[in-house]
Amino acid sequence: MRLRPVIATACAALAAAACLTAAGPAHAGARHACSPSVAIDGFSDALDKTTYDGTFVGNFSALATDRDGSLAALSDRSALFSLDRGTLQPRAVRPLADENGAALDSEGLVVDGDGTYLVSSETEPSVRRYSRDGRVLGRLPVPDALRVTPAGRAAVNGTFEGLTLARDGRTLVAAMEYALSGDSAGTVRVQTWRRTAGGDFALAAQYAYRADPGLGVPEITATPDGRLLVLERGFTAGVGNTVRLYLADPRHATDTGGIEYLTGQDGVRPIRKTLLADLAGCPDLGATAKQPQPNPLLDNIEAMTVTGRTGNRLNVLLASDDNQNAAQTTRFYSLRVRL
Repeated sequence: MRLRPVIATACAALAAAACLTAAGPAHAGARHACSPSVAIDGFSDALDKTTYDGTFVGNFSALATDRDGSLAALSDRSALFSLDRGTLQPRAVRPLADENGAALDSEGLVVDGDGTYLVSSETEPSVRRYSRDGRVLGRLPVPDALRVTPAGRAAVNGTFEGLTLARDGRTLVAAMEYALSGDSAGTVRVQTWRRTAGGDFALAAQYAYRADPGLGVPEITATPDGRLLVLERGFTAGVGNTVRLYLADPRHATDTGGIEYLTGQDGVRPIRKTLLADLAGCPDLGATAKQPQPNPLLDNIEAMTVTGRTGNRLNVLLASDDNQNAAQTTRFYSLRVRL
């Protein structure tokens, strides 16, 4: 499998492993730039509409680097894939379920230091810990307000999409996709947990993050310096996807855990964010789209992980969720992001 050529003389001679995971030149050059802060090295559609061991390969909602160096790729149809980091080809798949054996709407993924998996589901919502073979080991507490109505104030399919572990290994962060009922439009709650002395996670601070009008938050990823990469995404029929990448800093934000309604008039300091790139501004690299898009490179991008670092530049891998839909594509994107 190869990525479409970006730096033609390099990628034409290299397997997908190098193009997806190796750091590129110090400066991508205008032809490869999505913005002054982000460049794209390539993309791959090799897994689109494929199966592995009887399981559809797609519906990807989260990515993480596993402890053996492989890629863990989470499907929102209750499946956790292990992908070869070089070729992206599946090595294994594990079914996931809740405590009663029911399927999850699995959306966020973290590989903890002991190799167990933390998986968020937006059904309730929930965050569960799973063993390496997919058994439920436990469940984290969730504030009542974040639960799906009528138990709480969250909309169906609008809860925990993003999940990440801070680089110190002590703070777990989950982002709601959309605002709670009663909060101002676009203001999403970001919940954190702190690791206890026993290794479990206890509820900690909560913050407000203000997404752009009409967009939600499908993914967050911790950076080495304590900030967050945040994907914002939306879809307009007949137009296509909007996907923007932000750098967010929660360090001076107000703890909103005790604030019932976020109205924009409450003196709350939200998480500060800086636009890194609108991905519609990336070169299309010869990509094709199965439905209208502002840039044929775009699709329903929902998964993100940092795969490496060189100085202040991160290698970032994205993946789209094709929803098992003929009009969408399972596509992987290799970016270089300058912080």
